[in-house]
Amino acid sequence: MFAAVSTSAVPPTTTLSEAASKQLLAPYGLPLLSERVVSDADGAVSAAGELGFPVVAKLCGDAIAHKTERGLVRLGLADEAAVRRAATELLAAATADDGEVAVLVAPMVRGTRELIAGMSVDPQFGPTVMIGVGGVLAEAVGDVAVRLVPIERVDAAEMIDDLATQALLGEFRGEPAVDREALCDVLMALSKVAVDRSEVVSVDLNPLVVVDGRPVAVDALVEVVA
Repeated sequence: MFAAVSTSAVPPTTTLSEAASKQLLAPYGLPLLSERVVSDADGAVSAAGELGFPVVAKLCGDAIAHKTERGLVRLGLADEAAVRRAATELLAAATADDGEVAVLVAPMVRGTRELIAGMSVDPQFGPTVMIGVGGVLAEAVGDVAVRLVPIERVDAAEMIDDLATQALLGEFRGEPAVDREALCDVLMALSKVAVDRSEVVSVDLNPLVVVDGRPVAVDALVEVVA
């Protein structure tokens, strides 16, 4: 006869919308853009005017995690007509399963390099932070560095040094080298989130677009205990 093995139940989790994720992360000083969340096309046009063209528009909701795969992102919207058309199309693309949705309008930023950073709770070791090559190449390249939380600044610097793709961090195609101190700030902020917010199961900042040498988090998803 085998003895019964007791296992602790894994608590259910939920993924916050991009807007709610960024709202949770904003107090930690992460490099987030000024954005607007609106309910209709008129609001999107007004938001774009406040932010300045060009802008990005995305369909935003708690049940929408993979916007790009579903075609729910519109880039480089250069005028009011383009914003109105994009917002109308995005809202029309929502399904019943998406629940309550809105349109997130953000400034359009461009960079030739993309990184990824985040935190997650390892089932054996606990919270960790990571940094790596991001964007569409993240899974293909698999160049990441991971540390247990909490980290010190020296740990953050070592994580950056551990990346194999160091050429992406130096001067690149006429752009300045990546600001490593700014990257350290990102990792330290993620470590603080993990320490302060025990309900947070994971944070995904992908991509971190490098703009004039500094990382900018153009997307963020936070998973929390439901």
